[in-house]
Amino acid sequence: MLLLLMRLFYIQVVNGSHLSELASRQQTTSEVISSKRGNIFDSTGASLAISETVDTISINPSKIKGKNDEETKQLKETVAKGLSEIFELDYNETLEKVNATSGIKKIATKVEQDKVDKLQNWMKENKITSGINIDEDSKRYYPYGTLASNLIGSCGTDNQGLSGIEASFDSILTGTSGKLTTSTNAKQEEIPNSELSFVPAKNGYDLTLTLDLNIQNIVEKHLEQAVNENSCSKGGNCIVMNPSTGEILAMACFPEYDLNNAFTPTSFYADNWDNISASEKNNRILNMWKVRSVSETYEPGSVFKLITASIALEEGITDTDINGDFYCSGVENVKSIPIKCWRYYNPHQSETLRQAIMNSCNPAFIQLAQRTGATTMYKYFEAFGLFNKTNVGLSGESSGIFYDINQVGPVELATMSFGQRFTVTPLQMATAICSIANGGYLMQPRIIKSMTNTDTGEKIYTNPTTVRQVISSQTAEKVRSMMESAVEEGTCKTAKVDGYSIGGKSGTSEPTAGNANAGYVASFAAISPVEDAQVAILLTLYDPSGKSYFGGQTAGPVIANMLSEILPHLGIAPN
Repeated sequence: MLLLLMRLFYIQVVNGSHLSELASRQQTTSEVISSKRGNIFDSTGASLAISETVDTISINPSKIKGKNDEETKQLKETVAKGLSEIFELDYNETLEKVNATSGIKKIATKVEQDKVDKLQNWMKENKITSGINIDEDSKRYYPYGTLASNLIGSCGTDNQGLSGIEASFDSILTGTSGKLTTSTNAKQEEIPNSELSFVPAKNGYDLTLTLDLNIQNIVEKHLEQAVNENSCSKGGNCIVMNPSTGEILAMACFPEYDLNNAFTPTSFYADNWDNISASEKNNRILNMWKVRSVSETYEPGSVFKLITASIALEEGITDTDINGDFYCSGVENVKSIPIKCWRYYNPHQSETLRQAIMNSCNPAFIQLAQRTGATTMYKYFEAFGLFNKTNVGLSGESSGIFYDINQVGPVELATMSFGQRFTVTPLQMATAICSIANGGYLMQPRIIKSMTNTDTGEKIYTNPTTVRQVISSQTAEKVRSMMESAVEEGTCKTAKVDGYSIGGKSGTSEPTAGNANAGYVASFAAISPVEDAQVAILLTLYDPSGKSYFGGQTAGPVIANMLSEILPHLGIAPN
């Protein structure tokens, strides 16, 4: 009895706290409560990304057993056969999971209701009541498939964002998981009156984008047609913005992909797919997912002449209609290097700045840049936001790549004047064009309109943000006037839309030396109506190899087609 009492004292007092902790660990069961991922809507309330309730099927092999070993063997084979047939799985791999000695094994994830019903009926027919688990889960679904695919992005099997907005705003969409902690006995039954800990899940926020589904549809339709008609081997890109607010109304990329089958390559990404390595396949998929508007830079070409002209006008270096202000002989010699005008065989001769814009004359802009100087040009490049990311909120954003100011000599200054030998992202260029369209203000580009707390219903709105004033309203008005002249009488006539005032500038950038495979980039920037711009568009077509590679001839007509549908949709009547 003395020894027994000593043993009890040791267990209860000396070693009691340690044993109590071990018992608590053994008896405590924690269950993670998944949060619901927020939905994504366009500005009109249309659902772009939603989460549907699905199920995860798993098994507990230790609970699949009969009265004896032979019966257990037959039961496990029956279960493996049933599961493999219902979920279209390999029988031997499924049987291996069913025969496992420990742990819970996943059989199928993201299972739709029809297959769950089929499984439940099969379990009733075979009188199987334990060992097969059906747990609620969620599956991401994209109602419009390919629409705005690069911008919206997709999720993986674990509902984690992989690309686009799904990845950039993943923490906001995901929410926070909850936790339920209970005490259970050896039979995994809850112990009555035991301590219960419950932390509720916080569901993810719903996101409403500035995107307009109708405008996105219009842009994607005409972009795909333009890429195909002009044999653009590297695709195309288009951004539509509200200049006054910085809202992105459409952001399209072609080729696109199906968000509901995000790992299936499309268009040229699928070329020779079966014969490339796994690493190359992965790289192609990642490239297919890119938001090219922010992740890739390009040489803007003659569209950039609008920036060069804005700087000179703001600095009082010239004005729009000074006769004989510039002279085009067809070629401008800079440090003994001849830089040709596109019409070198029939030079423009004497020109005003307006005529230089209308004619898209390189020599005139070289002369203008020489008067302005690199230091002043760079001051305004920074003001226009070309040296920094736009901070629109999309991951993988790049920024402009320019010469260091100390490396800018006469030749570099000359080529910069007409938008070559440096690169910017399409969104940087579109935002700069918006500054001209809205009266001189650089606006923060916005893709998120509001965020809604799905637990409380509270909405958080994003407001238009003015970064800085870049040029005066007078300068902006002069540039807009010249843009209108370019469309009405100049090289941009292809962008005309009956009944509407359109201002525009085409661009054609040639591949850099030693990189001929990159091909030309044909582009076009446009605003409308000129007197009170409600919309700004930047279209870029990569490596057009059809009848022409000039921006005015390839991109201009596409802009006209887009605006002829977008302007009426916005309620802007023809005048």
